[in-house]
Amino acid sequence: MARNKAKLTRRSFLKKSSATASLFTVFPYSTLTSSLNISDDKRILIIGAGLAGLSCAYELDRAGYNVMILEAKSHPGGRVRTYRDPFADNLYAEMGAEYVDSSDEHVQKYCKKFNLTILPAKQYDGIYVRNKHIYMNDIRSGMTSLPFDGTIKGKLFGQEVKYIQEWIDFAKKEGVNSKKIQALDKVSVEQLLKQEGAPKDIIQLYTYLNATESTTTPSKMSALSMVLSHVKTSGFSENTVEGRILGGNDQLPKAFAKKLGSKIKYNHAVKSVITSSDGVEVHLSEQRDNRTIKGAKIVFAIPTSILKNIKVDPGFSKEKSHSIQNQSYGHVMKIAMQFKQRFWDSNNSVGQRVFTDTPLRRVYHFSIDQPGPRGILLSFTSGSDARKLGGLSEKNRIKISKESCKNIWNNSNDFWEYGISKYWNEDKWIKASYSLKGVGQKGYRDILAKAEKPFYFAGEHTAINYASMNGAIESGIRASNEIKMT
Repeated sequence: MARNKAKLTRRSFLKKSSATASLFTVFPYSTLTSSLNISDDKRILIIGAGLAGLSCAYELDRAGYNVMILEAKSHPGGRVRTYRDPFADNLYAEMGAEYVDSSDEHVQKYCKKFNLTILPAKQYDGIYVRNKHIYMNDIRSGMTSLPFDGTIKGKLFGQEVKYIQEWIDFAKKEGVNSKKIQALDKVSVEQLLKQEGAPKDIIQLYTYLNATESTTTPSKMSALSMVLSHVKTSGFSENTVEGRILGGNDQLPKAFAKKLGSKIKYNHAVKSVITSSDGVEVHLSEQRDNRTIKGAKIVFAIPTSILKNIKVDPGFSKEKSHSIQNQSYGHVMKIAMQFKQRFWDSNNSVGQRVFTDTPLRRVYHFSIDQPGPRGILLSFTSGSDARKLGGLSEKNRIKISKESCKNIWNNSNDFWEYGISKYWNEDKWIKASYSLKGVGQKGYRDILAKAEKPFYFAGEHTAINYASMNGAIESGIRASNEIKMT
């Protein structure tokens, strides 16, 4: 009997060992530790499945860490959002983060890894301001001037430079860290331009150009950031070459998500975090029946507009709490408009990608990678115009969009079919555009990025290349490396 029992025990052991070996042959170790909840006391919890959280989790998972992403929404991507369902003929539109350029090394790297193609976008070829239709080539050649006082011929962007040239030269000579230059952090773009004698038209033009890119107004932008942008780089202009992911930018977060599988928990909104000597404990919102999840460390990979509403006990440092509460974001809205014919391709069209002073701000042919005859014009509305449109009903937003298109292309109503908007500031789990350098916020990025163990921080607002998909991934990689080094 005893011998028989021993034999059964050995058989049982060998059978279980064989099954376990088979499991490890089929699945990587990190997958098993997550699915079987092995070593939960070592688990890294990541709040947010945007590109920051996804890239952080992906790199930690590859390194053998037990990771879990808690995402409030039912899908990955954060502020990367591609709409498909509303449109005919398999058309799609980027309603969130859109552009990738040649310097975006992290996006380029992962697109290559996941076999995604980056499609070059069409450069701006038209301008519609103060009821005037202007070809971009006529501006570049100097044949036509902008209808704004104080501008110089030959370019669209950079009209503010001649009014701040002395500041730029001083920064290059004395260094960007000189006391005089750093004092500009307390001054707005609008204040500095007025101080240096720029006419109102230059400030208004700046609103439609650089401030639109930053999703805000000159009165809320740091003059320090403006000056430094001309010291270190030429910045965005009408000549910037951009691209986007062929078939939709959402393919990138989806590719990360596919690799991570069940490690992402959707519809898991976090309401509070408690730390103790045993690690961290996350409390989920009421819709999850007050469930709690435990781990060793947490990465907050969400915008501060959401982070500031999560109760953390004990709290962050005083300087981090202050930065979280006050970090500046702008207002942004994307509006996609479907037309049954691509009238913007005609010879008498002002252009296919147009700068405007209408409420739509930027309007451009989006469906360049798809055959017609239908097509989508996409707009990028920001700052005060986005805020105004955001206060309207969807019906009235689309009505204004239709009217604005008619001003730019007088025959557009003949081909109108459908429109839809996405106002990110009303999104429950975002409540913002992307981060910007506000007045008095020069040190915020470093403060927001700094780890306060067991808390780590990611998100484009913590990145050197902020306000971009590349910056989001940059921050996720940084946070993963900080965890690996502990």
